[in-house]
Amino acid sequence: MGPENSLDKDKALKSLDKLFDIFKEISFNADEIFKSRCPYKNAKSRCTAKFECKNQHYIKKFGENPVCTGSDLLDYRPAWIPTNKLTSK
Repeated sequence: MGPENSLDKDKALKSLDKLFDIFKEISFNADEIFKSRCPYKNAKSRCTAKFECKNQHYIKKFGENPVCTGSDLLDYRPAWIPTNKLTSK
């Protein structure tokens, strides 16, 4: 193994520490967002919950999930009605 294949252990550790700090910040931000954003709301603001929720709004497009009308600034959990399972509408 020549010098071009050798690993600079200190440089590698510094690189890993930097990556850890980046991912730690991303994780912290995601945790903060999920304190107020419903985990069943996808990137297109569609509800993916398999139970009824007061924030679900169905549109007349067959096969699409309902639109989530919940605010990202409110606690969404009181809107959940876990005893009412969704059926095909």
